[in-house]
Amino acid sequence: MEDVLRPLSVIGGSVVVTAVLGWLADRVLRRIDAAHPETPLWGALRRCRIPLQVLLCAALLRGSYDATGLDLVRDHMVGIGRALTLVLIAASAWLTVRAAAAIVQSSYSRYAANAHDAARVRRVRTQITLIQRVVSAIVIIVAAAAMLLTFPAMRTVGASVLASAGLLGIVAGVAAQSTLGNLFAGLQIAFGDMVRIGDTVVVNGEMGTIEEITLTFLTVRTWDERRITMPVSYFTGTPFENWSRGGAQLTGTVFLHLDHTAPLEEMREQLHRILQECPEWDGRAWSLLVTDTTPSTLVVRALVTARDSDALWQVRCRVRERLIAWLAAEHPYALPRITTAAAPADRPLGPVRQRTPEEH
Repeated sequence: MEDVLRPLSVIGGSVVVTAVLGWLADRVLRRIDAAHPETPLWGALRRCRIPLQVLLCAALLRGSYDATGLDLVRDHMVGIGRALTLVLIAASAWLTVRAAAAIVQSSYSRYAANAHDAARVRRVRTQITLIQRVVSAIVIIVAAAAMLLTFPAMRTVGASVLASAGLLGIVAGVAAQSTLGNLFAGLQIAFGDMVRIGDTVVVNGEMGTIEEITLTFLTVRTWDERRITMPVSYFTGTPFENWSRGGAQLTGTVFLHLDHTAPLEEMREQLHRILQECPEWDGRAWSLLVTDTTPSTLVVRALVTARDSDALWQVRCRVRERLIAWLAAEHPYALPRITTAAAPADRPLGPVRQRTPEEH
């Protein structure tokens, strides 16, 4: 009977203690989160409950598994201890990554809620995203190395690797030149403030918004919901347009080809009325000028401003649509025309002159 009750008490007790401590921790975090709604930290830390319970259970079993008295445990003492140690290391890394992510995200949320500069907020978001990825990668690498060092054979391998670290470093550097280049480019983007999450950019003739930045690649979401994935090294070695740099306000133009008799003064008044009724216009500037002329048309440019690229696109489309509709309804003669006429059927063609031998 003792052979049955002892392992049940050890294993069952560890599971019960783990469940109770996890429930208490979640209950405390929930109460603190309700008492401090101004910060999302305590609510985010509740996502650490599962790795915390795995860590506690592995630690309790690691310290008490030899007290079960089972023959199976005595025969495989080293293997079971090593397996629990591996679980303990993995759970510790899992908990560290979850806790770090909760702290970083809550800090960013509080900063974004109190900040008034949108460009600064995007810059901080880009930096903390890349820092979080670097910290997670370091924690995972350290945990993997610690798990490998629990095997005696790997310690010998580790010593051999350290002895030839110089040669391996050169080989790895040459083999991973592109990856390392993207890694350092990602850090340069994060702290060089050349591009941020949420910026509107034009790359390879495509306009879009920076949706995601990692240590190796960058994702641009275009206006038609496509995603363009590019290596981060592209943005450190190739010129590109950043429409959000130095502020999101933009100036745009609408070009119209009209007849030479177009009523320009009335068009200016109509443009001003259209902009006043357009919620996307920010009121900074507007104008209507003749910028060029051809033998058959005038090139009229309407200049408008908006708070960002999306609003500017709406303003330009609305101005173009309503000006053309107004001209067609009120001044149809101002629209470009092509004059054609049929040749008279009864017009004599005249005599055909014959070529002289010298002309031939």
